[in-house]
Amino acid sequence: MKTIGLIGGMSWQSSVEYYRIINEACNAHLGGFHSSKIMMYSVDFDPILKLQHEGDWQRLSEKMLDAARKLESAGADYLLICANTMHKTAEYVEKNIGIPLVHIADVVGEEITSQGLKKVGLIGTTFTMQQDFYRDRIERYGLTVLTPELAEDQHYIYKVLTEELTFGIINHRSKAKYLEIMQKLIERGAEGIILGCTEIPLLITQQDTPIPLFDTTRLHALAAVKLSL
Repeated sequence: MKTIGLIGGMSWQSSVEYYRIINEACNAHLGGFHSSKIMMYSVDFDPILKLQHEGDWQRLSEKMLDAARKLESAGADYLLICANTMHKTAEYVEKNIGIPLVHIADVVGEEITSQGLKKVGLIGTTFTMQQDFYRDRIERYGLTVLTPELAEDQHYIYKVLTEELTFGIINHRSKAKYLEIMQKLIERGAEGIILGCTEIPLLITQQDTPIPLFDTTRLHALAAVKLSL
């Protein structure tokens, strides 16, 4: 069994989900009392969020690299950044470490194409929805990615992420509004929806809609288990 390195804390609510999914999947494969070999470096999210809003992605890249090197030095065999938005730093980190980095968008892109879909919607932080680092990576798989057209919809998605889900608050009115925004993407031709922030699956699950959902947290975590075993 290889050792999984996780950079977590962005936010810790979804990092808990990574830990749970990875260990449950490992045990399902191996049985008995088996659990996964994991190292996690959990960052302080407040300065991360401030640097995102300041647009200082170089400092953010250095912070992610520092965490990655600590995990590598401690013996991790490969690395996951447990946040979609912070994959804006992924290429920088990957170039400066000696272990593989499992890119969340690659895992998601492969899953979407395996289901034969061509056009998907994407919801996440405003950084993930508005900037091209994530969407372009998904579109390498021959996919078309749609994001909410209205600025107010994008703002609402982000507001719920930062004011509710980051603190573990689950609000049914927020869920209803998310589903309404997702429906607009479906009406524009989306065949599935990427839950492109690792906190969104705390609010929206496949039971909430008949259209395929791509839970980035779960897909990323399961990819880690596959490599580990």
